[in-house]
Amino acid sequence: MKKNKIETCNCTIIHEDLVNKARENMPPEEQLYDLAELFKVFGDSTRIRILYALSSSSMCVCDIAALLGMTQSAISHQLRVLKQAKLVKYRKEGKVVYYSLADDHVNQIFAQGLEHVRE
Repeated sequence: MKKNKIETCNCTIIHEDLVNKARENMPPEEQLYDLAELFKVFGDSTRIRILYALSSSSMCVCDIAALLGMTQSAISHQLRVLKQAKLVKYRKEGKVVYYSLADDHVNQIFAQGLEHVRE
């Protein structure tokens, strides 16, 4: 059985200019934590399917549930998570609540992610 060799850096000199530049450009720890939390939200295929559906038009919970073949309760739970992450927003028309993507940033993140996996 052939073992894969892991490439390692054998240098003993730290490239201070590179380390300092990276350190200067590093966002605050809190922002990195928030970014990690945002990407966790994208880590669920049901939420991804909901975001994809909402990228084409606003929909109510009933519409999304019918589209995905899930219960309204399950969809509502996922929408709550997406709303807390500021990925979706809602508007009321009478008794009906319509959900949509929060802004164009969400659409861009989604589109770039899809483009990346399609390459």
